[in-house]
Amino acid sequence: MRVKDQVAIITGGAQGIGKATADLLLKEGARVVICDVDESMVQSTAQAMGENALGLKADVTVMSDCESVVKKAVDKFGKLDILVNNAGITRDNLLIRMTDSEWDLVLSINLKGAFNFTRAAAKVMLRARRGRMINIASVVGQMGNPGQANYAASKGGLIAFTKACAKEFASRNINVNAIAPGFIKTRLTDILSDDAKQKLYTMIPMERFGEPEDVAKGVLFLASEDASYITGQVLGINGGMYV
Repeated sequence: MRVKDQVAIITGGAQGIGKATADLLLKEGARVVICDVDESMVQSTAQAMGENALGLKADVTVMSDCESVVKKAVDKFGKLDILVNNAGITRDNLLIRMTDSEWDLVLSINLKGAFNFTRAAAKVMLRARRGRMINIASVVGQMGNPGQANYAASKGGLIAFTKACAKEFASRNINVNAIAPGFIKTRLTDILSDDAKQKLYTMIPMERFGEPEDVAKGVLFLASEDASYITGQVLGINGGMYV
């Protein structure tokens, strides 16, 4: 087991990539705390995962919520080893039509949310002189995409944030890395028409969407001892869409 007895917090952990990550870390011996703004969903998901999972409602844009999740994780499991900043949203629109609220909400959840949880978790990890932080960015933060100026800015900012934190925390044995997924099968891609999917496939050399488990495996690697000398890096999981 590659993360046996380690404790992980996964934001946005009730579904999609977050849930797949929690499932895999549990399988590999970890204890996980998943948090989500949807209380009923996060509670039911955690209950289905078993006794080594804890589900908590949290709004990543609210610092006190983030601090509360970290405290409850340490209170229940005794420590904190891994933070996965996965919570994120989209509010797509052409730039000239994009509203202030569409811009602010995406930046607040995708970027400030990661800042809030990193700040809360860092206090514990710095004292322990050990930790792994993994930020789920996006290929859009690397290559841009029309109609997603807010999302691209948030994910590009998250990549830069990752690099800064990696340098700041390296002397305390805390590794900070990012994963930049491409198109991954989620409920958002499930609703696309076959024609829309085919158009997207033409952008991907592997001609298919990835699975949430593909990203989860990247998280597991970066959280494990196999990645002990890797920090400040961006792992692309995109089927060759961006190289």
